[in-house]
Formats: sequence, structure tokens, C-alpha cells
Amino acid sequence: MVASNLVLLSNAGDVGRRVLDQLRAQDVPVRVMVRRDDARAAELRVLGAEVVIGDLTRPETVAAALEGVGRMYFAMPVSPDQLLAATVVASVAREYGELDGLVDMSQMTVSQMTATSTGESDQQRLHWLSEQVFDWSGLPVVHVRPTAFLDNPLFTTLAARSIRDNGTIALPFGTGRTSPIAVDDVARVVATVLRDPAPHIGHVYELTGPRTVDMTEMAEEFSRALGRPVSYVDVPLDRWRSEVLAKAGLPPHTEQHIATMARLHRENRYDRTSDDVERVTGVPAQTIEAFVAARRDFYLG
Repeated sequence: MVASNLVLLSNAGDVGRRVLDQLRAQDVPVRVMVRRDDARAAELRVLGAEVVIGDLTRPETVAAALEGVGRMYFAMPVSPDQLLAATVVASVAREYGELDGLVDMSQMTVSQMTATSTGESDQQRLHWLSEQVFDWSGLPVVHVRPTAFLDNPLFTTLAARSIRDNGTIALPFGTGRTSPIAVDDVARVVATVLRDPAPHIGHVYELTGPRTVDMTEMAEEFSRALGRPVSYVDVPLDRWRSEVLAKAGLPPHTEQHIATMARLHRENRYDRTSDDVERVTGVPAQTIEAFVAARRDFYLG
């Protein structure tokens, strides 16, 4: 029996929305699960998606969403329900689904973790456990592990604000190196796998930018892209967490995850590169300079 090419996107956030655009541009049928039928759902329909109402933690709605689906993209926002949702999807897909490919959105820190490591965030631990569940399920899984996103507010909203104010990027990363990746590049990988899962089943793709940089080098890339001097200011982690992060009004689970990401950057845990974006899609990942140059007006206001 030929598997259906209908793709279920469990999340239409930053990556999922771009995956939808790419799949529909090639006439791949897409179904998107949303929590409520609102203006955002209406917009997804205009983009060509079939929209279903559901909740990844409720098996009956996952089963309904999977009906007739051959491929699935599993992703959630940062949430304490990550593991529950992964377990529900894995169990329902085994019992009711007919998937020939399931793309699991994980994160690169998982590659450095063990069953007993404790230095990571609660969210990172949930991703590690979710990968175990999907692997144990026997489903045709592909794990995608991006590093920090260039589109993250740390490198966009916060950076733009301080660049406009005083020409600096102020973060608590010390001398740690990083290789952030653009959401567009992650979406290209996910869409490529969903279009033809077979060659990718069982693979883990670790997605980074083309090279690692320390924050001084990152500031230099911003300078070249924006045509104005930008420098890096290292902020003590505790001060940054109390004066910046705590004022963002984030849920405790999310705040703890971001604070841990900052600490792990400072500990140089993000000093990694991979050419998986180019190997999967045939096109290399964007540089920091190219990403910022394409958003010059945003950064300079």
C-alpha cells in the first residue's frame, strides 16, 4: 500500500509556518492542528492548509488529526507538557496511524546529555526523554536538533533595542562560542524530510549556522551587516537574569530554560557546527551577517 503524502503539522509556530509555506508551494497537502478556531486558524486556511482543532495531550484529538495522514511534524512551544505530548503522539500513532515518517523537533543540547546528566534545563531534559519515547515506539522517526535560533529574541528584539540605544549587544555569554541558525534553514530541512521521508528515517540531524563565533565576533558580523559599529558587552548572568529575563513576564518553566541556555553558552556548550543543513537541502545555512543584513530596518529602527 502506498502511504498517504498528507502531512500533519502539530504546530504552526515559526518553523511550522514556514514548513507549511514550502510544502504548499509544491502542492503537498497539509493538515495543521490548532488549539482553537480563531483568526490564526483562518489565516492558515487561506494559506492552503486543512485545519483541525486538537490538543497534543488528548489522545482522542490526536487520533482524529492523524486519520489519513502519512507524515507528521511533531513540535511544541517550550512547555512542561512536552513529554506528555510526545508520549500521546507516539502511542496513538502506533495504534491508529499509518505513518511513513515522523519528524521530531528536538534540540541540539540533547546530543550532549545522558540519562543522568543534571546541568540542563527542565525543557532540555523533556526533549531528551521525548526522543527516547519516539525511539522506543518503533515509529519511522527523524530527530531534528537545531541549536539556538538566530530568530530568538536574544539575537533579535533584545539585540535591536541595545544596538539602537548604545551600539551594543548585551548578553551573559562570556567568551562562549555559538553557531545560531535561522528558522528558515530549519524549516527547509523539515520540509525536505517530510516531502520524502524514506532516505532520512533513523537519522538525527544537528542543525547549526556555518561556523561558531564568540560574541565579539558576532558583534563584528552585526557591524558589517548594519554598516555601523556594534560591540559586545558581557553581562553577569545573575544580573541579566534579574534585570532582563525576570522582567519579561515568562512562565517559570520558560524562564528557567532561557536562563539555562545562557549559562550553557557561557560554559561553551554551544560551540558546535554541522553541515547537516547543506547535506539535507543542498543549500548551506545562512551566516549571521546575511541574516542581519536582510533585517537591517528592524535592527536600526
